[in-house]
Amino acid sequence: MQQIDWIILTVTLLFIVVYGVWKTKGSQNVEEYILGNHDTPWHVVGLSVMATQASAITFLSTPGQAYHDGMGFVQFYLGLPLAIVVICYTFIPIYHRLKVYTAYEYLEQRFDLKTRTLASLLFLVQRGLGTGITIYAPAIVLSAILGWNLTWLIVVIGVLVIIYTVAGGTNAVNVTQKHQMFVIFLGLIIAFFLILHLLPNDMSLSNAMHIAGANHKMEILDFSFDPETRYTFWSGITGGFFLALSYFGTDQSQVGRYLSGKSVRESQMGLIMNGFLKIPLMFFILLIGVMVFVFFQFNPAPVNFNPNNKALVEHSAYKKDYEALELKMNQLSEEKKEINLIYIDHLNQNYDNPILRKELVALSSKENDLREQARELISKADEKSETNDKDYVFIYFILHYLPQGLIGLLLAVILSAAMSSTASGIAALASTTAIDLYKRNLKSEKSPKHYVNATKFFTIVWGIIAILFACMGTLFENLIQLVNIVGSLFYGTVLGIFLVGFYLKRIHANAIFWATVICQLLIFYIYYIDVVGFLWLNFIGAVLTMLLAWLLEITIYKNTKKIPLE
Repeated sequence: MQQIDWIILTVTLLFIVVYGVWKTKGSQNVEEYILGNHDTPWHVVGLSVMATQASAITFLSTPGQAYHDGMGFVQFYLGLPLAIVVICYTFIPIYHRLKVYTAYEYLEQRFDLKTRTLASLLFLVQRGLGTGITIYAPAIVLSAILGWNLTWLIVVIGVLVIIYTVAGGTNAVNVTQKHQMFVIFLGLIIAFFLILHLLPNDMSLSNAMHIAGANHKMEILDFSFDPETRYTFWSGITGGFFLALSYFGTDQSQVGRYLSGKSVRESQMGLIMNGFLKIPLMFFILLIGVMVFVFFQFNPAPVNFNPNNKALVEHSAYKKDYEALELKMNQLSEEKKEINLIYIDHLNQNYDNPILRKELVALSSKENDLREQARELISKADEKSETNDKDYVFIYFILHYLPQGLIGLLLAVILSAAMSSTASGIAALASTTAIDLYKRNLKSEKSPKHYVNATKFFTIVWGIIAILFACMGTLFENLIQLVNIVGSLFYGTVLGIFLVGFYLKRIHANAIFWATVICQLLIFYIYYIDVVGFLWLNFIGAVLTMLLAWLLEITIYKNTKKIPLE
């Protein structure tokens, strides 16, 4: 990184923090601090919802996911628009009518205190883990690529977020996320067109996509019914629907964003905005990853993108074997470049040469073999090392091939995304702790200012917990998958509670409480034995919770008396 990159990165991040503190400090009551005084316009609600979901993991992992596996990951989001419709029709009107601060307040009014507390605790566990991951994810990758100290990077990200979140609460989160999304959109658009510009011979987007298609990177929809296949049309429509329904409908990090809307209509419009834009945004980010793949068909790529792995092998007995693989990879890169250039010439003559397409597939297969051999050597050098390098692909491209200044901008994109999702996470954790646990169980009445200070205190506490968890984190196969797996372990069960509350009026508190406990344990077991892709856990958790609650209601708890909330 050059001086101009440091200037752009530092100025961007400091502006976001200082602006957030300056514009939003001075909340006098809980409604203003947690709900932004219900004064957020719909477009800010929409941007805030998008920024909360679009963490740094999205911009680090998703392009790498596409580089290795193609565009199929977009199927993960197919159920989202359907979920948004249900939330706008059912969830939002109920939350606004009851004037709740958190989603879990509704559960006490519909069921009882223990059900509200259980749902709150499940949320705190999964969101606490998820928030730690949103800090750890960019920190581990940036520290490996840039040589920055991992612990200090985690602390800096966490402290910056705590500063403006404590100062302004929900207003600060909303205001800063608006600017963070501007930085993110600008950075992604510039990166995409720069990749196209860096392709040889002024290659058109159409030709680039032909190359990607020849390497099976443009296979978007998979209609197979194999439950072990992670991303299919069916898992996206079902599991993705239930995951989105739970995430946007019951996760306080998202509910808090649209509860701050000026009205039911403003909240609905903001959420619908996210529903319209989310799939195109993820398609675009995946397409960037595919274009990075095309770029490396004409430029040398490392046999493993994680520099830590290369350093590890170079200090082991397998150094020469690894160097031999690197030499083969460089030779293969030259061969790929030559064949691809010929293929482009044929495309420019309107001829999609089937023989050359087969050669491209064969060369990609050879490259995958070399990468697999490299992973085996890395594992031999250290069996505890993470050999998967998906999360390092995009940042490697940024640092090695983008011009000065834009490196700083793209790093600002990654860190801005980390800060935005982390801010939403700790704000939601703090508000849930303050309202659903602290205030609800406090025996004496306190002043409005007391609860504001209590929420600020819990914001600091959860920020520190997230930092500590991030410092102790370990890299998984793919960071974006890890976040979604953690969510899928809990979201289905929590969603089941709300669906029973909204739609199954004859089911009462004891039945839903014990159904939730049993179902959550079963979900842990199902994931442990690994019989289905993790997306299906959302569907299974929701349906199983509802079914168990119904069975318990008509058997053990059939004489329970509780008037359901209308």
